[in-house]
Amino acid sequence: MSRAMEAGRTLAMGENEAAGGGRKSVDAPFGKALARLGLERANIVGLTADLGKYTDIHPFRDAHPERFFNVGMAEQNLVAVAAGLARTGKQAFATTYGVFASRRAFDFVAITLAHSNLDVKIIAGLPGLTTGYGGTHQAIEDLALMRMIPGLTIIDPMDATEIDAATVAMSDHQGPVYMRLLRGAVPVVLEPGYKFEIGKARQLRDGKDVGIISTGLMSERAIDAAALLEKRGISVAVLHVPTIKPFDAETVAAFAASVGQVVTAENHVIVGGLASLVVETLFDAGIVRKVTRIGLPDRYIECGAVPTLQQKYGLTVEAVVERIAAIS
Repeated sequence: MSRAMEAGRTLAMGENEAAGGGRKSVDAPFGKALARLGLERANIVGLTADLGKYTDIHPFRDAHPERFFNVGMAEQNLVAVAAGLARTGKQAFATTYGVFASRRAFDFVAITLAHSNLDVKIIAGLPGLTTGYGGTHQAIEDLALMRMIPGLTIIDPMDATEIDAATVAMSDHQGPVYMRLLRGAVPVVLEPGYKFEIGKARQLRDGKDVGIISTGLMSERAIDAAALLEKRGISVAVLHVPTIKPFDAETVAAFAASVGQVVTAENHVIVGGLASLVVETLFDAGIVRKVTRIGLPDRYIECGAVPTLQQKYGLTVEAVVERIAAIS
């Protein structure tokens, strides 16, 4: 493969998809965390649907080859096999792309896993616009789909530190979990020793004019955008919501009440995901705030280089800055 072809493949695949801002990064934080846990917890097994390399589970495979299974390109079987292993006392971590877990295997996740509260963790690669391979690979509506499944915990981490901490928290948690995966060289934003707690939001920055409520990789961009907006005289607070379900409605409501207006930021369509949860929360709490939604439109996204697509659809730091400046 020529260097030019490799560069194009990298842009489309979303290699190092979240890295930005000149921050330090960690390679394959999920796989490294799972491999470490495997040393401590002999019941952990790893599975993939022929996507081990692209879901960063290879560190676990290399450390514990006798506990790793590749079921091939069969996502429904992936979930079913993981469910079977869970019924024998194993804790199964199963990796694939988010589109395949949330679309092709939806009924299996809902009935085989969640209905029986089985201890299976679905690790979902290529969330939102972290790949340029178009509608067949971009999991832009997975949060909306998966939050409808009763009993399913949903996590959208922001950086390498949180992925590591969330992997441990998932293993400590009894029951099915769906976690969006940032892969490759993932930036380090949160401080070492950061404590992740399922169902809890965390305020990362204080401010009074605008409050950004964000999740996933958009929280890193919200922090950077807030710093730039401060130089323009706009005070911006940032609340990171890594757990989509169970949703920390109490913290979100209190945060929204403390700022002049609210902006949501998510690497997902603006219907059914974080923005919808925030609006529902404010309605239930009787809090009236203008809510500006930053995210993807309710349509399929075309193929292209990841940086180009993220810029076009307003997911970059610069786009967030300009959007908030325009409403402030």
